[in-house]
Amino acid sequence: MKTLVCSTPGTFEYGSAERPVLAPGHAIIKIKRIGICGTDLHAFEGTQPFFSYPRILGHELSGELIEFDGVEGFEKGESVTFIPYFNCGVCIACRSGKPNCCTAIKVCGVHVDGGMVEYLSVPAHSLIHGEGLSFDELALVEPLAIGAHGVRRAGIQKDEFVLVIGAGPIGLGTMEFARIAGAKVIALDINDARLQFCKDKLKVPYVVNGLAANVLEQLKEITGGDMPTVVIDATGSLKAIDNAFQYMAHGARFVLIGLQKENISFSHPEFHKREATLMSSRNATRADFEHVIASMKAGLVEPATYITHRVLFDEVKDEFKGWLDPKNGVIKAMVELG
Repeated sequence: MKTLVCSTPGTFEYGSAERPVLAPGHAIIKIKRIGICGTDLHAFEGTQPFFSYPRILGHELSGELIEFDGVEGFEKGESVTFIPYFNCGVCIACRSGKPNCCTAIKVCGVHVDGGMVEYLSVPAHSLIHGEGLSFDELALVEPLAIGAHGVRRAGIQKDEFVLVIGAGPIGLGTMEFARIAGAKVIALDINDARLQFCKDKLKVPYVVNGLAANVLEQLKEITGGDMPTVVIDATGSLKAIDNAFQYMAHGARFVLIGLQKENISFSHPEFHKREATLMSSRNATRADFEHVIASMKAGLVEPATYITHRVLFDEVKDEFKGWLDPKNGVIKAMVELG
């Protein structure tokens, strides 16, 4: 089968490998769609934490179930996606119902080779039924689940002002699920085209450009002087994360979905006087995947909105670098396999 390997930062090479053979407790998926995410882009750039080369990228995946062992209720030939965070099942996180932050987690396409292949073997317990969704839709479940998990971590209440920083695919999904949770969503980004996308496509009621001189004043005006009670970072930018501490209302929660390599710095007195809460949000759980699928089926989320670029598998090597350029307006690139 054909593969695409990120051999070093900035370098892709097509290759070949043996088609996987069914192993006990595993399933084999014929890959049909590969969504390109920030992790893939950062890996290509050489800025992704916890990463080593060479690596086959890809974890936003959907396909046809070819073979499986050790799981019931599935049928050969059905459309599926899967949870790409392979957990150990026995550590403190797994025993506490948090397999998304397993101490020995192996994320597909990050810690182990991923889905830029024709056939992929995955643990059978990670499979997710397609529920009648298209391959495009199923490949978007995982990135949307990341946002849904962050929203669930925040414990959003109806009519809260929720500031989502970063209007990339993860941030956009976070805005959608904050809206579904009843929030009044504020989008903050430094790209006017992305902010316009938020207004036009997602109907986000408030947008703020982070480069404006009066960001604090805008947020105060929007929130009636209170400031947002939930701030969610989906940028992975140290500058954005550090700046965002000043955007919190007293008693606010700050959720970090984005990930970067450096130390976070903030004023302890300012944080303390707010009695603020800082938390991370890592990956997602089966409950989040199920919430996303139910929301798609109910028409609360329109997945096609996100797909701005579409290529064949044989074109990825030539096209990938261009997706890093903001001028190309990529929200979500989708790779098709036969």
